[in-house]
Amino acid sequence: MSTCSTVEQPVAFHRPAAVPADAEWTTDSVAALFELPFNDLIFRAQQVHRAHFDPNAVQCSTLLSIKTGGCSEDCSYCSQSKRYKTGLESEPLMSLDEVLKMAEAAKTKGATRFCMGAAWRSPKEKDLEPVLEMVREVKKLGIETCVTLGMLKEGQAERLKEAGLDYYNHNLDTAREFYSEVITTHTIDDRLATIDKVRGAGIKVCAGGIVGMGENRRARAVLIAQLANLNPPPESVPINSLVRIEGTPLDKVAALDPLEFVRTIAVARITMPESYVRLSAGRQQMGEAIQALCYLAGANSIFTGDRLLTTDNTSEGEDAALFAKLGIKAV
Repeated sequence: MSTCSTVEQPVAFHRPAAVPADAEWTTDSVAALFELPFNDLIFRAQQVHRAHFDPNAVQCSTLLSIKTGGCSEDCSYCSQSKRYKTGLESEPLMSLDEVLKMAEAAKTKGATRFCMGAAWRSPKEKDLEPVLEMVREVKKLGIETCVTLGMLKEGQAERLKEAGLDYYNHNLDTAREFYSEVITTHTIDDRLATIDKVRGAGIKVCAGGIVGMGENRRARAVLIAQLANLNPPPESVPINSLVRIEGTPLDKVAALDPLEFVRTIAVARITMPESYVRLSAGRQQMGEAIQALCYLAGANSIFTGDRLLTTDNTSEGEDAALFAKLGIKAV
């Protein structure tokens, strides 16, 4: 994958007068976007995308599980919860050398951001120290750093910032009204409190959600409105399509219509015009045509590599082949 050396100058775009540029996105206004005819929605998303980004460039990140399994939380979609029998064995925190080897390989393959995830409710002091060292050393490789460690305690975000952390991932997961259907061991307000700590420390926010967990379209509109109304919106917005994992409570939930997922990408792009919208989990099940539609709808970031924490991901070779077909540059 080659790096994009030139960026197309954005074309002029003005949000329709019905939604002033400084207006808060309401659930109703986001829901109205979902109801647009598909072609109109994609056209509008493309206008927004081209006003802010090179339409033929996709940012590439790599995600590594540095501490797998044994999590105390009951997130119904997650293979790493110790409450569910998914066949996943709990593993200790990886060593610094192992992480650096993976980070170097990711950079060589074209990733510009290296994300490290640990299956914790919240990092203890003994957990945080080695992660801080990982952040410092990965940063020295010349790529952006991101971690997802669960809910942060007072002072932890500041220490991560001091170590050189660029992004902290903490997804809102789903709509407030649907949250207890998916997770009961923490609330969406707990998630928002950690995002506030991250913002306060001067770290960029990576926050998105998961669709296809049995929620309706209205709940998807609520999720997007929640994200868009963060002040400021997240710099990076991962939109995940549920990967159904045997042994979790959601392993039998009906699959989301792929075009509804594309609509969600388009709505995220329109409501968060300056954010990177990441096409995240579930790409392996989508196939080339749906992924291409997602890029057309404004997705401009992906996770590369064969694994996303504990689930399979589209291979780098498959990504490179699709990018070549579409004329997309990896950055």
